[in-house]
Amino acid sequence: MSQDQDMPGSSEGKPDKLEDNQQENAESSEQSVRKKIRQNPPTPSRGDTLEPSPPQFVSMEELMETAKGVTNMVLAHEIVVNGGFQIKPSDLPENSLEKRVRDIVHKAFWDCLETQLKEDPPSYDHAIKLVGEIKETLLSFLLPGHTRLRNQITEALDLELIKQEAENGALDISKLVEFIIGMMGTLCAPARDEEIKKLKDIHEIVPLFRAIFSVLDLMKMDMANFAVSSIRPHLMQQSVEYERKKFQELYEKQPNSLDFVTAWLQEAADDLRSRAALAVDDGATSSSGAAALCPVAIQNHAYLKLLKWNHLQKPFPETVLMDQSRFQEMQLDLDQLILTGAILLVTLSAAGTALSGLPGFSDKLKMVIRVLLTGLHLPSFNLNEALAILSEKICAEVNSSLSQHGYTPFTAEKETVLKGQILALASPDNSVCKLIDSRIQSYLESYLASGHQKSLPAVPGGLSPVQKELEEIAVKYVRLVNYNKMVFSPYYDAVLNKILNKDESPKLCG
Repeated sequence: MSQDQDMPGSSEGKPDKLEDNQQENAESSEQSVRKKIRQNPPTPSRGDTLEPSPPQFVSMEELMETAKGVTNMVLAHEIVVNGGFQIKPSDLPENSLEKRVRDIVHKAFWDCLETQLKEDPPSYDHAIKLVGEIKETLLSFLLPGHTRLRNQITEALDLELIKQEAENGALDISKLVEFIIGMMGTLCAPARDEEIKKLKDIHEIVPLFRAIFSVLDLMKMDMANFAVSSIRPHLMQQSVEYERKKFQELYEKQPNSLDFVTAWLQEAADDLRSRAALAVDDGATSSSGAAALCPVAIQNHAYLKLLKWNHLQKPFPETVLMDQSRFQEMQLDLDQLILTGAILLVTLSAAGTALSGLPGFSDKLKMVIRVLLTGLHLPSFNLNEALAILSEKICAEVNSSLSQHGYTPFTAEKETVLKGQILALASPDNSVCKLIDSRIQSYLESYLASGHQKSLPAVPGGLSPVQKELEEIAVKYVRLVNYNKMVFSPYYDAVLNKILNKDESPKLCG
């Protein structure tokens, strides 16, 4: 029986503070933007190329099929590269035809069950079918070694015996339900203990059956998510080989399937050649040129360029097309992080040592900044207006904290200077934003260059207020890049070999 939308659910408490509401609204708006990106990546595309990945959440049936045979490349890719991948319940849109049909069918079923149980004598045909479904579900949760539990379920939920008891008027359905709830409590994850406890407070049979199936659906998702975390390491190599094989099939049909990849890597190599030439002009040793043209460095620089990509103007490289939405989301995250880091830098510089080391002060400012920068990438967002409001709120927060800790609040002149510095961050050429951006790029480049080392590189100066957020983005970014390298390294090596051989005296890594 599928999950019913009318099931009893745990109620959520209302936030006590305005900040909580603002933060929830910010998260909701950001999620909406990200959902649109995942569903509609704005990129020029060529016919018959790989399609961008679908939204993150998929059905459990697709997941289990993939876990068995790795037959769905996109789903396998999603599981491997998304460390936070989870099965989620699917919510049909309100007022949609599918939801109306499902609600009608569910209501008809439960009404029929209630009518049967109210007959004199009661008819248990539907109820016994439900018990059979519950039995199969409980058995599906067991591992091969759970012999004792398997025997208990099989014996207590013997359908033939239950039918005979029903026919003879000796069926104690409350006793059956008590066993079912007890077994669910034994098999469920600790996070479901509260839902199991609520089942014991429901005394009417029909609502109780509905609630049991709802909790069983949650337990199925828990089991599937556990399976995801378990199979991810084993799925990695299979997925690498599978994706490479599928891309090779595409490449054989369309020999021009690496055109955008070639242009992407060529552009990265040209950038590094220019950088090396400038370094030589500035008096650097010639060895820097050799390092700059190392194939690994070219690839790493190319991947960094994906975080500055013009998705409306430039075709995305074919080998990373499935992850275009992910790179775009990271790009949005980094854009907001740059602005957040710049605001914090000028604020903490103005406040001096009085507040820079104060526990929780930066986090409080970040929350205010996050709320007011919600929707930063929407066409309707007015950055100048948002920064004007932010400058007022930040000055108020700074003065409040200074007063609370016995320091002299800002003078009107100092407030004016800080507000002006914050408003100036709207300019694309702002030196503070450029500095933060450059240091973030250097950090990501160092992280990529560190290979598979477990420790994160040191965060450059000025980024400590946003260190946590930066490291979270970096971990996701490097995981994605390293996986893509594993899949497509033979193609990158071939393209880079041609690019480097164009140079009369190619400089390769030693």
